[in-house]
Amino acid sequence: MLLFSSVASVAQVAKPHADESLLQNATQAMMAGKLSLAEKDLQSVLRTAPDDYRAIDLLGVVRVLQQRAPEAEELFLRAIRQKTDFAPARAHLGLLYVQNGRMDDAIPQLREAIQMDPSRRDASDALVRLLQENARTAVESRDYPEALPWLTEAEKLAPDNPQVQFELGTVELQMSLWEDAVAAFQRVLKLRADDQLALYNLGRAFMGLSRFEEARQQFARYVEAHPDDDAGHCALGMTLAALERAPEARQQFERSIVLAPEQTESYFRLGLLDLNAKALDDAATNFRQALIHDSKHAGALSGLGRVAFEQKRYSDAIDLLQRAIVSDESLREAHYYLGLTLVRVGRKEEADSQLQIATRLEHDEAQQRRRVVLIQNGRGSDHQSSEPQK
Repeated sequence: MLLFSSVASVAQVAKPHADESLLQNATQAMMAGKLSLAEKDLQSVLRTAPDDYRAIDLLGVVRVLQQRAPEAEELFLRAIRQKTDFAPARAHLGLLYVQNGRMDDAIPQLREAIQMDPSRRDASDALVRLLQENARTAVESRDYPEALPWLTEAEKLAPDNPQVQFELGTVELQMSLWEDAVAAFQRVLKLRADDQLALYNLGRAFMGLSRFEEARQQFARYVEAHPDDDAGHCALGMTLAALERAPEARQQFERSIVLAPEQTESYFRLGLLDLNAKALDDAATNFRQALIHDSKHAGALSGLGRVAFEQKRYSDAIDLLQRAIVSDESLREAHYYLGLTLVRVGRKEEADSQLQIATRLEHDEAQQRRRVVLIQNGRGSDHQSSEPQK
């Protein structure tokens, strides 16, 4: 069926001639399911013109419809040898490979066909699906840098495909390519206005850019549409906290907990609000609630360590901050406060080591931000030219 999508045009570019009439007759016979009649006409052409690449290609299509794939492959290859820039044979060979599960062989043939004839929807649609499948396989392995070029190519072929845009935006989100993710999810919402997960992810991308008011607007729209979604309320609360609207943020976190009492994130975020307000006992209570549901929550352990530090319970602070680092050794704040705590108890050499780690992590974060900018500068221009998992 894939091959049928383009055979009708194969013989229509020819000058009036007996062979041309036979090619058109063969095409019409194929589309009517009269394969024997089609083959008879094609063989007549090949007897007088054995190198006619169009007849060879169409005979290959007949062989596909007869489920004689090896012969079809040889015919398509023969047509390509006769005329290397003949797009239909490239497309038909690529589609045959797709049909037979030979995806790695299909991709270069489909690419060639599209390069020769960008209007070939049969080839471009098939190639986009293959690129998406390759990207999904990479995403399943959390290999986002591997997935990115597959989806970037798919987006160039199908810029108006909302699912391609959504998958591209999701990978960009995972790679902290915030600007590109914003552009991708905005395009999804332009094409598919009711895509609530794209709206949620757009908010996450704005959060990554520290554009908190724009993020708040997306999450507010999401919560309006999904008032019983605890993650939506938590995300909205995070934006309000970043905007220093603590009372409103607290309301959202508390609503999130009402909807999902077993969760950890909103308790943790409430603890941070309390910590910033110097309400240390309340902060400790909320951090402990988070740890009830996740005993290795690095942020909550670090938060409790900070509470102990502020209360000058240095032994407890050291224990809690070390546990936080065991859970997440990349948590810069835990290393920093552990260093400060060790200074207080006179363990200067260990303190220096922790503070150096905190400084290195801060440097690594800055380097990662620079790498993101370089990636965006290298490939973001295509996205900029377009309109704009929870």
